[in-house]
Amino acid sequence: MTKKHYERTESRNGIRILTERMPNLRSVTSGFWVGVGSRDEPQELSGISHFIEHLMFKGTSRRTAKHIAEEFDTMGGELNAFSAKEYTCYYAKVLDEKVEDAFEVITDMLLRSLMRPKDVDAERRVILEEIAMHEDSPDDIIHDLFVSALWESHPLGQSVLGYQNVIRTLDSDEIGNYFRRYYQPENIVVAVAGNIDHDIVVDLVERLMDSDGGEARHERHSVVPEIRPHTAIYNRPTEQAHIVLGTKGLPRKHPARFALALLDNILGGGMSSRLFQKVREERSLAYSIFSYHSMYVETGLVAVYAGTNPENTASVLELIKEELEQLLARGITSEELERAKGHIKGNLVLSLEDSGSRMTRLGKAEICQGEILSLDQLLARVDAVSCDDIHKLAKDIFGPRKLVVTAIGPFGEKEIQGHLF
Repeated sequence: MTKKHYERTESRNGIRILTERMPNLRSVTSGFWVGVGSRDEPQELSGISHFIEHLMFKGTSRRTAKHIAEEFDTMGGELNAFSAKEYTCYYAKVLDEKVEDAFEVITDMLLRSLMRPKDVDAERRVILEEIAMHEDSPDDIIHDLFVSALWESHPLGQSVLGYQNVIRTLDSDEIGNYFRRYYQPENIVVAVAGNIDHDIVVDLVERLMDSDGGEARHERHSVVPEIRPHTAIYNRPTEQAHIVLGTKGLPRKHPARFALALLDNILGGGMSSRLFQKVREERSLAYSIFSYHSMYVETGLVAVYAGTNPENTASVLELIKEELEQLLARGITSEELERAKGHIKGNLVLSLEDSGSRMTRLGKAEICQGEILSLDQLLARVDAVSCDDIHKLAKDIFGPRKLVVTAIGPFGEKEIQGHLF
């Protein structure tokens, strides 16, 4: 039996604790993962998970917001957080000798944040500015618009930031109730990587987060969304046209997920990828063009983004169409496969030399009920993928031609509609 590269313990009140020891480092990255994100929100509370993330930094019954910032500056560490569709994470990277100090501050934030009405109102203005800034960046907002078009009536289609009309009306009572519902021990994962012993982390969690458990662990009702092929056009006076087209991908636990990573890399994942070479290098029709994929509990997506001069939109769409048709008809070459494997394996090895990346891998896998593989296991899974595996997957994903196209730019729908699949 292969020895696990990490250790796992469940605390008395249900918090799951995972650690990976990296004794050659002097740093430790600790992540406190809460199993709630934008997909868990009813539409009338859209953005509330992200709102709570902001409020966690506004002060506790023991510390002001300024004191929280000052303590981490004194430690010489980093404290931050992020929200996503399926989780919220609060993390800190500090010297190994400052781990207990960091834990004490973060657990105070999680257990004793005040979330006063004046803090809610102050942070509301900040979040509205964040949403406005996001909406003013067409190369950012196009991806949110694509997801909303792809998953029209599914919770995964909701924005992580929320919507201005909802953020303006959320009050402290709604936020407090939502916080108490989801920020329960059974719904929290503590993941730590770096120069630390597992028993020390367990002791810190048991001592600093010794609160009673709440409801049972949050389980999502997962329904696979149907894809309706269509075009969503947002006519704006932008200098560039921003286009995303894509379709249904794979769920997080799918056995073909390593083949998907390689397919994505070959299609548009790097400077040697088919789309980059065809659209940018050979035809000079775009500065930025790439493909990407995302995976969730019950489904996923595969998409291609391109930013181009509006008058070149039709040509870029035709070139993407040609590359997908070539992929379906002929598959990939062994040279492409080996190049993609080298790229992905190199990125894996380099990323896992950092304690933050290892912490994220542990926490995300546990909170999302995924598989936690060692580096050797990951590399072996990548090596096991064949050209036939990728060709079959490409047919499964792109063969049905259920594509959704989203575009922002100074043009009308007819200018794009004729170039769909």
